[in-house]
Amino acid sequence: MSDQGTYIKRPNRPLQIYAMVFLFVLYLPILFIPMFSFNDSIYVRFPLQGFTFQWYGELWNRQPVWNALWNSVKVGAVVAVISTILGVVAARAITRYRMPGKSALVTFIMMPLVIPGIIFGVALLVLMSRMGVPLSLYTVTLGHLIVCLPFAVATLLPRFEGFDPSMEEASADLGENGWWTFWRVTFPMVMPGVVASLLLTFTISFDEFIMAFFLTGTDPTLPMYIWGQLRFPQEFPSVLALSSLILFVSFILVFVAQWIGRLGLDKDT
Repeated sequence: MSDQGTYIKRPNRPLQIYAMVFLFVLYLPILFIPMFSFNDSIYVRFPLQGFTFQWYGELWNRQPVWNALWNSVKVGAVVAVISTILGVVAARAITRYRMPGKSALVTFIMMPLVIPGIIFGVALLVLMSRMGVPLSLYTVTLGHLIVCLPFAVATLLPRFEGFDPSMEEASADLGENGWWTFWRVTFPMVMPGVVASLLLTFTISFDEFIMAFFLTGTDPTLPMYIWGQLRFPQEFPSVLALSSLILFVSFILVFVAQWIGRLGLDKDT
């Protein structure tokens, strides 16, 4: 305890050791993917046969890879925009207005986080087949929206909860209507959360496999293309190279999304 009567926080060594061991066990299997992507052999085994960039070079000459990549980018961009817009509306309504059954509504929105994706995939597949809707990138987008919307709401809720309503009241006192108050006052204040939601939901949609497995038509997304290539041993090294690039980009996007989402929150607290 210091002279000012405040407690000095000391590092919790057992907790730090546990966190390090947990992260090591969690990420060690993933680290084998980029390691074997540089292996000069089509077989994944020790010892490594050599170091090569051959498998990365082969990716540039595969048009199906770029088609699948473009499909994933299109679906991810649409899902990110729609889920973020719905997340902004939901987060604002939850934090701003009093409504009956608010807790039940939040629980309903967050249900896809706890219910296995295979259940939603099978349910949507049955629904699409009953309605006669052909499987395509549109059905994949619908499935990804169900998965990504809870993440958008969870990212935006802290931003709206920390928003000072007096800012909107001051805007209204100056004669601004509700629509322009939102765009000129509210939206700029929650912009870090919006950007974080866009990046996070795009990454989740880009990497999502279960919904795509049930709802993909003739145009595969990138995870579906990778799944199809696993049947051919000679294609496996290139799949490892592609997976390594996806892991790297996904890590960067998620890190940036979390960093942007925390902007200003520490100052508010």
